[in-house]
Amino acid sequence: METLVGAITRFRAEGFAVDFSATPDGQLTCGDCGVQDPASMTVHAIVRFEGDSNPDDESILVALESEGGCRGLFTAAFGLDTPVEDAGVLHHLIGRPQNEIPD
Repeated sequence: METLVGAITRFRAEGFAVDFSATPDGQLTCGDCGVQDPASMTVHAIVRFEGDSNPDDESILVALESEGGCRGLFTAAFGLDTPVEDAGVLHHLIGRPQNEIPD
């Protein structure tokens, strides 16, 4: 089973060089390409990691590319302890949670 560190190393080798982080207003930012709207990003891969024995170890890694070609990674806790700004970004990147999809 691949670890978070192993997945980051693999994606870095594929050119996903920058680290994206969430801003308080739900945008993505990095030192190379500035502030980006997560809805405009191309998602290349999503990898979810579950803790072997501790739900607090759950995380998600998203390999992204901006419209300007900036390629990088966004990592967030996954679950009840996900920070609000990270949850907002994940909502835009991955889509609406199943319980929010209308019948």
